[in-house]
Amino acid sequence: MPPSSTARARATVFAPRLAALLDDHLGQDVFRLEPDTIGVAGHEVADRILAARRATESERPTFKPLHGRSITRTEASVVTRTIGNDVREALARPRPLPEAVDLAGPWPLTGHLFLRDLILGQDPYRLRMLMSRNLELTPKLTWSVIAVGAALPGWPRPDARLTDLANRAARARGYQERRYAMGLYRRAAAPVCFTVSTLVANALWLGSPFDDGTSNRNIILESLRLLPPSWNILRNASPEYPAVDGRIGERDDVLLLPLLSHRDPALWDDPDAFRPERWDRLDPDTTPGYLPFGHSSERCWGRHMVMPLAELLLDLVRGSGLVVDPGQRVGRVPLLGLLGVEEVRLTRPR
Repeated sequence: MPPSSTARARATVFAPRLAALLDDHLGQDVFRLEPDTIGVAGHEVADRILAARRATESERPTFKPLHGRSITRTEASVVTRTIGNDVREALARPRPLPEAVDLAGPWPLTGHLFLRDLILGQDPYRLRMLMSRNLELTPKLTWSVIAVGAALPGWPRPDARLTDLANRAARARGYQERRYAMGLYRRAAAPVCFTVSTLVANALWLGSPFDDGTSNRNIILESLRLLPPSWNILRNASPEYPAVDGRIGERDDVLLLPLLSHRDPALWDDPDAFRPERWDRLDPDTTPGYLPFGHSSERCWGRHMVMPLAELLLDLVRGSGLVVDPGQRVGRVPLLGLLGVEEVRLTRPR
């Protein structure tokens, strides 16, 4: 079904640099963004670049070095499986009834707090506080909170009531190991809460109220297309890339742009329209140019957590009768690492 007239009345306003990308480069495949940076939106070139080599540790968004200490792929895999188990346990509990959950208020903050408590609610405060969105203001603030938390007495002990991720942190010994454990806890858990709440807020802004027959899955997939939280993928200069495309120099960094490929008129019918029904016939894992969770050669490890949590959260909102505040007509999308409408106000119908 087409989006409702209510949804069509809303305007999505991108930050100037994002708007310039859409205005100047939509439909292009390879173009120069900066003297040392090439932008790539063409899906065939992007496929070859992402398949040319694996991401280095500095290019991985979640598992970059922490306090100067490398996070091996093995450790990253173990940590991802750990938070994945915690998410599955949270989803296996009796689901809250929509009328029992108050999800009114500003999003994505309201959804973020719900997910934090759903998944991590029994964990010690010094760990749960690492989920605060305020820590996104500056890395210095994050590390200051971690430094204090690691130094305070009363470090948590392993306990069956805690998440597996918290128990992993609880086994840390000594100040430096505690700092590392707290940093890893935030690195693993915060992106789940941030990404899912942002994704659902985007979906509500783009298309609600939804037709009763439209699946949550399709709504989420279409929201990921129009507002992909990971709107760019950075690859540092590498000798493999000039061989992929002669327009890329040996010293050029490469910025791949799902923001553009997800709206490429050569790939999508009615590319700017919110049309969840298109996913009745499309496979998100094989659709050209669709990269919300990265390339097939190296998918985001968290994708299996994001979809079920997003569907649960969206289902609760749809079942609660909440609506996007009719007085909110403009949604602003700032230039941040995670692409999303900065505030969507959910209210009860009058």
